[in-house]
Amino acid sequence: MATSSTGASSASSTLGSSSSEEDIQQILDERKRKRMISNRESARWSRMRKQKHLDDLMEHVSQLTKDNNQILTSMNITTHLYLNIEAENSVLRAQMAELSTRLQSLNEIIDFINSSNGVFENHDNNFEAAYHHQHQISDDTFMNPWGSFSVNQPIMASADMIMY
Repeated sequence: MATSSTGASSASSTLGSSSSEEDIQQILDERKRKRMISNRESARWSRMRKQKHLDDLMEHVSQLTKDNNQILTSMNITTHLYLNIEAENSVLRAQMAELSTRLQSLNEIIDFINSSNGVFENHDNNFEAAYHHQHQISDDTFMNPWGSFSVNQPIMASADMIMY
């Protein structure tokens, strides 16, 4: 019986050790299963974060595209306005050149009239002729105001006056 007792104890120790190995195996399998579940959950969260990041980037691209289109529209409007103002400036420059030429011509006419009046007055030696000439100029002033026009200074114009 002693042998049977040792056989029983050896069987129970074998049975106990296999039970212990099964428990360890179950514990390892449980840990492995939990780790797999945890990894799956972590991978799912990682995919969700990645998708959210991608969605945020796409939204940012959309906003930048919208901003870019607004800037392009604004640039097109500004360019159009600039071209209109440049064309108007060109017309005004041409008008200013023409008015400057006219002003120069008028100043030359005034210089000629002033020099002509001096020539006529210097050649009139007769007092009566000079008196008659003076009264004739005064009488004609009403009918022809430019006839006796005498200016000491030329007409001047500035760019500010021409622009208005």
